[in-house]
Amino acid sequence: MDVVRKKNPKTKFLRRAIYVSVAVIAVTAVTVGLARLKPANRSVSRGSLLIASVERGTMQREVRGSGTLVPESVRVITATSDGVVERLLAERGGIVRADTILVELVNPELQNAVQEAEWQLRSAEAELARLKVEAQSAVLERQASVARIKSEYQQAKLQADRNAELARSGLVSDVNNRLSAVTAEELENRYKIEEQRLAMSRQAATAQVAARDAEVSQLRAGLALRRSQAEGLRVRAGIDGVLQQLPVEVGQRVTTGAPIARVAEPTRLKAELRVAETQAKDVSVGQKVDLDTHNGVVAGHVVRIDPAVQEGTVLVDVAFDAPLPPGARPDLSVDGVVQIERLENAVYVRRPVGVQIPGEATLFRLEDGDRAASRVRVRLGRASVTTVEVVEGLAPGDRVIVSDTSALDGAERIEIQ
Repeated sequence: MDVVRKKNPKTKFLRRAIYVSVAVIAVTAVTVGLARLKPANRSVSRGSLLIASVERGTMQREVRGSGTLVPESVRVITATSDGVVERLLAERGGIVRADTILVELVNPELQNAVQEAEWQLRSAEAELARLKVEAQSAVLERQASVARIKSEYQQAKLQADRNAELARSGLVSDVNNRLSAVTAEELENRYKIEEQRLAMSRQAATAQVAARDAEVSQLRAGLALRRSQAEGLRVRAGIDGVLQQLPVEVGQRVTTGAPIARVAEPTRLKAELRVAETQAKDVSVGQKVDLDTHNGVVAGHVVRIDPAVQEGTVLVDVAFDAPLPPGARPDLSVDGVVQIERLENAVYVRRPVGVQIPGEATLFRLEDGDRAASRVRVRLGRASVTTVEVVEGLAPGDRVIVSDTSALDGAERIEIQ
């Protein structure tokens, strides 16, 4: 007969405690081991990467900009007087001559002013003519008076001289001799006074005529101004060229100085390039520029740099050094490359994507036969359109990833497949 053995409760509890302790130790060991393991390197497809080699040699610094062709000679035609648009005689894009009438305005008040100025001028001219006749008549009367006194003086002088001869012979009394001498002296004085009055009369007549003539000249100038304003109602192009803008409509009222049209000379063009303000500091007047008109590349040079910054760009004017290709016209889009300088014996690499230049950056440098790449810290210097100077961190012959690596942030090393 089998006897059932009773289990000791303490033994059972001890056995369970040992099992639990062993399990806890095992879990802890596994956790620590996994924490100490290095993360596996990320794998990247070689086809998704753009790889470039670091080189040493001559680096041509360039700055790129885009813009349009604009005429060198542009005239904005403004209204010379108030008026209402009567007719539009030209269309945008049309070829115009300097005397081509673009717009006709009407202004009844100005027309009345022209007629009134004409009447005032005619009246003043008639008054001037009358004054000239009166002045001339007065001078002639004074001349006649002078001539009469002169004749009387000469006769009296002859009579006095004859009486003096006769008085020496005793044929004329001394009293008569003295009377004739006094008469001649009186007439001589009157003759001198009349000559002075004649001179003053001439001066007065000249002054009166000059004053009236000045008034007539003023009225004539006023009439010319009015006529010019009236003629300005027929708005002309002013230069030979192409009508670019005509921002008015029939029936619209325009004021003096308001823009009526814009005419450009299409044969003389220049390029206006927009250059990023961070790169514009290296651009200077006289630098050579290669301009791509999308129908050929034309050489040019920088002629002006706008001192103001607009929307993060600086406006650079470029003049052409060679004839433009066929099809070049105002507002045609162009791309330009400004040649800044040549760096001799420079270490450079293709410009990486998404890297701030100049400054420090981290790039992936290839190693292990281009099967892997590790991050390295580099310092980049002067930049060009497609290349950048390497100041520190890379050596000629190194191969680096220059495509966008923002997706690899946090990875210090990658595997290239």
